[in-house]
Amino acid sequence: MTLEEIHGQHALPTDHDWMQGASKALHELLVSAQRRGCLTAGVYESAKLMNVDPDNVAFCVLAADEEDEGDIALQIHFTLIQAFCCENDIDIVRVNDLAKLAAIVGPSEDSGEPRDFHCILIVNPTEEGWKDPALEKLNSFCEASRNVNDWVPTVPLPE
Repeated sequence: MTLEEIHGQHALPTDHDWMQGASKALHELLVSAQRRGCLTAGVYESAKLMNVDPDNVAFCVLAADEEDEGDIALQIHFTLIQAFCCENDIDIVRVNDLAKLAAIVGPSEDSGEPRDFHCILIVNPTEEGWKDPALEKLNSFCEASRNVNDWVPTVPLPE
């Protein structure tokens, strides 16, 4: 008997199309949020926003390259952010390619300077609720991942 059978859960689809759908949805969500001004980038900026207004955060992306895996301070920040997201019902995914993420989101519009992309929050616009199909698809993907005890799934970014 598998863990899924014991808990009455279904295994997460492992086919290429399911993961590619989540990958495409993440790309679409990041582009859409950037255009709408609903994106906060940076570990410090994200932590500050989550502390002030956690109910406005719709989604969280944590990103690290292989060389970041040895950065203990960053891993501690990730652990705290993940705990906060779980406590506040904020869906969260990991990305393993900072360069692709930076290419999608781009430099800061204010200064043109490179930003810290280790943590990106997607926030709801203040004027109305945001119903984005890509966000809904990612929320479903995260829920399916949690059903198989993958609390922070890793999503590859599209080429």
